[in-house]
Amino acid sequence: MNASKLNANKPIVVVGSLNIDLVARAPSIPSPGQTLLGADFATHPGGKGANQAVAVARLGYPVCMVGRLGEDGFGAQLREHLTRSGVDIAGVRTSPGSSGVAVIVVAATGENSIVVVPGANALLTPRDLDESIGILRSASVVLTQLETPLETISHLAALCQREGVPLVLDPAPAQALPKEILSRVTWFTPNETEAAFYTGTPASSDPDATANRLIHMGLTNLVLKLGSRGAYLATPDAQRHRIASFPVRPVDTTAAGDCFNGAFATGLALGMSPPESARFAAAAAALSVTRAGAQPSMPSREEVEHLLASHPGSPA
Repeated sequence: MNASKLNANKPIVVVGSLNIDLVARAPSIPSPGQTLLGADFATHPGGKGANQAVAVARLGYPVCMVGRLGEDGFGAQLREHLTRSGVDIAGVRTSPGSSGVAVIVVAATGENSIVVVPGANALLTPRDLDESIGILRSASVVLTQLETPLETISHLAALCQREGVPLVLDPAPAQALPKEILSRVTWFTPNETEAAFYTGTPASSDPDATANRLIHMGLTNLVLKLGSRGAYLATPDAQRHRIASFPVRPVDTTAAGDCFNGAFATGLALGMSPPESARFAAAAAALSVTRAGAQPSMPSREEVEHLLASHPGSPA
């Protein structure tokens, strides 16, 4: 398949959270009981689901969002931003009360600490998915995370299996998952901390060992997000690919993983092989950490292709 041709008839569908991010910059992330004088404060649209949807839209691929917003001013602001970013919000419903909020502290090193208050995201139900079944059936790939109720994620996994639509699960924030979800996921994409949670072992410098433990849990395909060390792709038939990182100067790592997931799903939808999709995603994530904010940091497809062209190579 020619990866340069977009398939507008088969959008990526993102099911997940929509938040407003309240971002404070400080010299470091405060320890318990410590008060720091911040250097800057800003609000940005966020939420793992919305971040991933905007990442796809910025890459020029059609994307539809399924989720819930509150009746507050944040909800109206987020709707407007998604529409302006090119995200179809036909599947976004409104709930009484507040929208989701994330409070983020960003250190001078670019590392961050995040507290999420779910708000309307906690009210996304299996019924909402049933009412959006036409949107889900139309998808080339469905992308989801764990910032909405587990019951809803379980129902989504069952729907995707029934409809034959690939499901990419970003298991963040990490929480125990039943086998019926794990067995229905097409691609499982944890970072190192999340992988350690699911394997029940300390974070390992050996991605092959980590991948083997996760495969033995019944997962089908894995992409381990390794931050500055790139990524690692594994399948049950013993195919393994190391995806090199791209040298950049980090400014803010917020939503880098979301950018990776959105770009990985985009690569798959464009017809790239899984290793090519992972390398495409690694380049997109590398660009995102050079900018502040979550959704404002998402790169365009032209920027990603330029970075790839400037660092020729193929997955190992």
